[in-house]
Amino acid sequence: MNKELLKQIIIENQEFVSRLEIVARKLVFEENGNYVFVGARRSGKTFSMFRIIKDMLSAGVPLAAILYINFEDERLMELTVDQLGSILEAHQELFSEQPVLFLDEIQNIDGWEKFARRMADTGYRIYITGSNAKMLSSEIATTLGARFLIRKIFPLSFGEYLQMNKLELENNWEYSSQRFEIRRMFNDYFYYGGFPEIIRFQEKRMWLENLFQKIFFGDLVARYKIRNDFALRLMIKKLAESTQDEITISRIKNIIQSTGIKIGTSTLFEYIEFMKETWLIYGIKNYLAKISERETSGKYYFVDNGILSLFLMNAETILLENLVACQLMRLYGDGVYYLRSKSEVDFYIPEKQTLIQVCYKINMAETEKREVDALISAAQNVETKEMLVITLDTEKVQEVNGFQIRFVPVWKWLLKEESDNLHI
Repeated sequence: MNKELLKQIIIENQEFVSRLEIVARKLVFEENGNYVFVGARRSGKTFSMFRIIKDMLSAGVPLAAILYINFEDERLMELTVDQLGSILEAHQELFSEQPVLFLDEIQNIDGWEKFARRMADTGYRIYITGSNAKMLSSEIATTLGARFLIRKIFPLSFGEYLQMNKLELENNWEYSSQRFEIRRMFNDYFYYGGFPEIIRFQEKRMWLENLFQKIFFGDLVARYKIRNDFALRLMIKKLAESTQDEITISRIKNIIQSTGIKIGTSTLFEYIEFMKETWLIYGIKNYLAKISERETSGKYYFVDNGILSLFLMNAETILLENLVACQLMRLYGDGVYYLRSKSEVDFYIPEKQTLIQVCYKINMAETEKREVDALISAAQNVETKEMLVITLDTEKVQEVNGFQIRFVPVWKWLLKEESDNLHI
């Protein structure tokens, strides 16, 4: 690799990061930790890295000690793992300081984890980002050892979205006139999601369409060498339309084959895993299902409402449930389930012993009764301390069979839930 080019890239990147203005997200990092940031494309991994750089510069770390490399830079397309050491050599020829390494989208370099492990073993501090969930695989975790902390980066929470839009919550905001501004901003967040960059664009749908094309063709079709991209696109659309429903691989297969496309069950399983690995979707399982059943059925949610809305028209009920799912997974990770037995409950959090139903509007008595009956029935099968019905605007409390059921508007729930879980 041409060292003069590497030196040019190092200096360019130092100048770039020194000029950045970063709005801090509600993320807490260990001061002396090495980190791997993983998550969907454009979810904010790089900006989390930039925030750490800015904090270091503010604390007096010299710019010369910052070594930031973006491996999606087209000038580094032919770089191999054997040449990663050349980047350090180029830095050492420019500066005397031992650098802190910031390696952005490093999954583009096969074998990167051994280089990262060696650097950590020799005393370098390292921050890494990647858009592929395989970076969390047991094989890579074994190679990295206990020297790295894994941090999943999601698109903006609603609280972060308000902060990015320069709206700071007042005391008692839910009762003040500020609630009207919060409610207005929620409308955009609900339909267009929380990818940080989208805030800067007027044509938000166009930006989302471009992002999806990059994920589809770059992170899925090209990376996994998928030949039947039409079947994959159709599968994504059907998953979007079935977001609220438990869905089996056999049902997906029948839907796709009904269009005249022949596709095998094993291929569909692969496609699901590919979509998870690129952080396009998340899967949750039925808490009450047998282990064998969990492998063949589940509910799938999209990483962000903005991406999901590309495939839907007039589907506010689906968008609401997806938004709640994203927040729950942001807060509780793999500890999110649904319940399906005699009754069905949208979400169950064993850690909190919380049952959650999602209902866009409670405008009829029979709708309210259906949601309440499902919660009461489910409480007979699982440990339950809290019951919620998350709605668009309804707010009240009901006492039923000794349980207190809270009906709460989604925008209030998002902010309250986040404030109670600042560890995220």
